Amino acid sequence: MASTLKVSSSDGVKVYSVAGGKSIPSWVSDAKKKSLRKDEEYRKRIELIQDFEFPAACQRIKATPDGQYIFATGYHPPRVRVYDLSQLSMKFERYLDSEIVDFQILSEDYSKAVFLCADRSLHFHAKFGAYYRVRVPRFGRDLAYSASSAELLVTGSAPEVYRLNLSEGRFLSPLQTRSSAINACGISPSHGLFACAGEDGGLECFDVRQRESLGWMNAAAASGADGQQLTAVRFDQGGLNVAVGTSGGIVSIFDLRSSKPMITKDHMYDSPIIDLKFQTDPFGSGTRHVVSSDKHIIKIWDADTGEAHTNIEPGDGSEINDVALWKDSGLIMAGCDSSRIQAYFIPSLGPAPPWCSFLENLTEEMEENHATGMYDDYRFVTKGDLEKLSLTHLIGTPMLRAYMHGYFIDNRLYNKAKSIADPFAYETYKKKKIEEKMEEERKSRISAGKKLPKVNATTAARLILEEQSKSKKKKPETNVLHDPRFAAMFEDPEFTIDVNSEEFKQLHPNTDPAKDKKLLAEHFEQLEEESSPEPSHDEEYHDGDQSSSDEDDEVEVPAGHRRAPKMYVAKDEKSARAYTKGKSLQKEREMPLGMRSVQTGVRKRVGGSNNKEITFVPRMAPDKKRNQKGARKPKRR
Repeated sequence: MASTLKVSSSDGVKVYSVAGGKSIPSWVSDAKKKSLRKDEEYRKRIELIQDFEFPAACQRIKATPDGQYIFATGYHPPRVRVYDLSQLSMKFERYLDSEIVDFQILSEDYSKAVFLCADRSLHFHAKFGAYYRVRVPRFGRDLAYSASSAELLVTGSAPEVYRLNLSEGRFLSPLQTRSSAINACGISPSHGLFACAGEDGGLECFDVRQRESLGWMNAAAASGADGQQLTAVRFDQGGLNVAVGTSGGIVSIFDLRSSKPMITKDHMYDSPIIDLKFQTDPFGSGTRHVVSSDKHIIKIWDADTGEAHTNIEPGDGSEINDVALWKDSGLIMAGCDSSRIQAYFIPSLGPAPPWCSFLENLTEEMEENHATGMYDDYRFVTKGDLEKLSLTHLIGTPMLRAYMHGYFIDNRLYNKAKSIADPFAYETYKKKKIEEKMEEERKSRISAGKKLPKVNATTAARLILEEQSKSKKKKPETNVLHDPRFAAMFEDPEFTIDVNSEEFKQLHPNTDPAKDKKLLAEHFEQLEEESSPEPSHDEEYHDGDQSSSDEDDEVEVPAGHRRAPKMYVAKDEKSARAYTKGKSLQKEREMPLGMRSVQTGVRKRVGGSNNKEITFVPRMAPDKKRNQKGARKPKRR
């Protein structure tokens, strides 16, 4: 059973899909149902709750305050289903005359509920069935219930908020808002403040005990989304913070004492925010999470820092209509434009609810068995890889799944195509491993100096000299040459830096490859190979002056022969410093002694008998100069 749970690991957080598998319609014949016994996917399907689905789609889903029942509404035809969680099955189903826009549960259990329908009517239901029906003046969009005053608040396509007092059984004077229409509303569970999310982007708050507005602000403009509508609003448990969502997919959290948002989060889908919920960490860490959703994705992120926790996307690609979050648990349910109601369990968000505690055992078994992820059987390839494998004709077919700048391909297909495209890949791999083994044995021998690697020798020489110069001044930092993460850069020929490529010239516009070769020949000496291979044609085109790299580049290497690798070592410390700075000492060495003495700091003194005395100041290392700064200079005699 544990192996049937689908798991995804977005941002390192595991999300288990606990309502997957095939679903069959009610009109399927008995013979067809019997044939499904041989279907492996159908036999191993997961049904968290029996008949937890609708024929067409689910619009709204909520849990009762006592946590024992679930209300879910759907359409075609409009209906409501109530599920008993103690039995993990459906308790009853009722049909309505019009599509359900929203509903509220008025009691602790399923005994009292009210449904706002698309025909401007409010349907009150009790345990035995439909109880009463009343119409509101305008089309409603959202519904809220104030338990402290027993008032039902209806918002919609009008600036008024209609109030129906359930204890007196009559309408009260409506609340007048500044917005032309109200898309969503919400009541704080701590102090009873009523908030309205307007079409003009304004957030307006009321105290239901009086008709005057307590305050108004343009929440959309404060969130950086001026001109967008507010489509969702929600208070946290403390009552000081309120979250709003815009029609452009932006979520902002405000402190009621400030007009500037504390945190702003963008869903990056440019779709209206459907629902917002706060969740406090039940493990006692005090972390608050916000569960925000649009029709594409459910995002879970930290309410204090805005750091993303994880994301949930429906596996069948259907649009999300509503989200239900189980209190103090990691169970999330989503009503989508598909027949099955989706359910997800996130262990890092909280434990499983008591009525489905078996989910803990299932996920623990999967952890012990090291279950594979959703993409473990696939390999990511780019279009260039497909051209090498001659699989470009599969683009657009189900064999390749487009993702970002490439495609996902089945590992079995990839391995088969790889063996056909490169039948000698194993021989090449074997030869490469033998060369690496022999190179490791050569490194263990005693050498006269530091040898440069075969690959990217110029870059390695520069890094070695930089390391030597830094080691004299301060504690040397970690060098790329000694970092195992970059070892392949100086061993694998595929990582060779092509200084003549257009990309290299764009990144290093001032780099002259010919100058680097000249400096390498001037400041370094070439070492002879320790083991001389059998005579080859290399000797013929290396008989000339080896210090001139320009001449070597002009000689063509015969086909089937490889140029022997060259090893270099710095001539002296002065040459090493000059190579690091990119300078040549050739002009300095060609100067006469007199001119050189002037540049190197030579002191002259003429005596009375026309005798000249020349004193040379020898060059010192930086550390010696620093140590002798405070020392007293010796007197001349």
